[in-house]
Amino acid sequence: MVHDVFISYSSIDKSAGETVCSILEQNELSCWIAPRNITPGLDFAEAIIDGIKSSKLFILVYTSNSNNSKQVIREVDRAVHFGLQVINLRLEDVPMSKQLDYYLSSVHWLDAKTPPLEQHCTRLSLVVKMLLSKEEVRDDDLKEAFRNGTLLMRQEEKSIAVLPFINDSPDQESTYFINGVMEEILNNLQKIKDLRVISRTSVEQYRDQKKPIPEIAQELGVKYIVEGSGQKYGSNFRLRTQLIMAARETHLWGESFQQKITEVEDIFNIQTKIAESVAKELKAIVTPDEKQLIEKIPTMNLTAYDEYLKGKFYINNVSPDDLSMNTAMEYFERAKERDPAFPLAYAGIAQVWLIRQQMGFAPPDEAGPKITEAIEKVLELDFHLAELHYILASNYFLVKWNWEAAETAYKKVLEINPNHAEAHGVYSHLLIIKGRTEEAMEHSELSLKLDPSNLWTIMWYGSNLICLHRYDECISLCREFYEKNHTTYWMLLIGKYISHHMKEEYDEAFEALKIVFYIGYKDFEHVFDQYEKLGYAGTINLEADTLLAQSKTKYVSQYDLATMYSFAGNKEKALDCLEQAYEMRDPVVPYIGVFPNFGILRDEPRFQELMRKLNLPLKIMA
Repeated sequence: MVHDVFISYSSIDKSAGETVCSILEQNELSCWIAPRNITPGLDFAEAIIDGIKSSKLFILVYTSNSNNSKQVIREVDRAVHFGLQVINLRLEDVPMSKQLDYYLSSVHWLDAKTPPLEQHCTRLSLVVKMLLSKEEVRDDDLKEAFRNGTLLMRQEEKSIAVLPFINDSPDQESTYFINGVMEEILNNLQKIKDLRVISRTSVEQYRDQKKPIPEIAQELGVKYIVEGSGQKYGSNFRLRTQLIMAARETHLWGESFQQKITEVEDIFNIQTKIAESVAKELKAIVTPDEKQLIEKIPTMNLTAYDEYLKGKFYINNVSPDDLSMNTAMEYFERAKERDPAFPLAYAGIAQVWLIRQQMGFAPPDEAGPKITEAIEKVLELDFHLAELHYILASNYFLVKWNWEAAETAYKKVLEINPNHAEAHGVYSHLLIIKGRTEEAMEHSELSLKLDPSNLWTIMWYGSNLICLHRYDECISLCREFYEKNHTTYWMLLIGKYISHHMKEEYDEAFEALKIVFYIGYKDFEHVFDQYEKLGYAGTINLEADTLLAQSKTKYVSQYDLATMYSFAGNKEKALDCLEQAYEMRDPVVPYIGVFPNFGILRDEPRFQELMRKLNLPLKIMA
């Protein structure tokens, strides 16, 4: 059931919360409020999240008690994450805590500091109705409040999602081309700072779905949707696009293109025109630098661009093995051969090697030099390419461990493409290992907002939760992803495994680890069968010993082994593996100071020496 408002309050202010609810409902507004709307038997945290998700607006009944309520802070965090408008009903004139102020610095607010509260709630009802566009607000004082700023209004966010374009071609072989056009339009819109644009990975889930536009928009937290369909037959190309205001399914703009594609400019001109038309319709500010980036053509070779689009198709559909990366690499190499001065081809090659390293398809000492080689070529060709600076930043961060250069490069990515979800996500990890936690979570939250369904953005956010010892939230995040996608991913399961371990819920931790092993390894049943005999620590140690033996003939992450030995209480082997991971330049080694995995090692001289080598603070984050 969809509710008009979710009401959040400190338990000490329960009476005030219930008064707000009562008056709003008397004014025909549906409310979700705890504990009334929590079905008996349901998990409390899940019910709260479902309540927030099912509501259109979020009302905080704010007093000094709100500053000290962890539940209120969590609810506000989730409301902001899901893109709800927040109204702060201020009952006391007290300074806001840093945590709440971080989320509520630019929201609607109403003062209700003088009794009776009921009178303010009646006024609040009018505000809610206006924001929901349920009826014309006739209160002159209220109108004036909006005009003069007595009632603060958040500036309207120009948020947009570009849904997967439909391939109307007689054959499906042209899907890669239609997808490429859609992605390029999306990329052009992402370069505009005045827009918030959802990333490709999160909109991909709506391919071939028949969900209503308002429902899709609500799930993605956007106001506007771009739809499109295209045909490619030989060199002929036809494309239809439209911009929709999602809530009312109002068509704001639409255009059809039909053209023979003989030069690469033909396709880029169409993509550029669509992006500029959408921006104009939304009254988005486009700076001269942004316009220049949007209109830039990376290659004049049509065949090279076609090969590049095919490579992007496969890199966007990563398979559990290395097959999709092999195919992507073949197309990027062909694009490079067709046009040796095509920077995106080299950026694609670097990205393949980066993914291979992150997914464990290639060891760091093999992938690192390949990434560097491709990057150096891109640097020769185009310094103002967001893809280049993202890979450059990730190379400095995960391969070379040069923190200052990495931060400079991430800032450059976000300057060129402020909607780059991956850059926000990985940059948050760099910030967290440097101890800048508030900045880290700001970027991590934005990454999740820009790409809410992407496994990687969810994983980056979950990892930060672990670093901050917010284990329950990490477990909930993993559960929510599984329930939504009905897919088990080993990366999220590792987060769940670590969280349960740190909570000393060892049976649950072991069950998560078993699934990780079933996904990534074979023939471990004989080890799992030892659980009752050896216990948690003994079985984990045996698993690690078995993997260590296998590492002599195949690549096994020494960092993962170190985690297992550390959890088993085997300090010496954990340190041996960490030192080996350092020598192999394992990209996750820099996290040893902030992940709680290695708490038992913090006072060990060998561990402290590793931290000095990494030029990181000699501490585990509290």
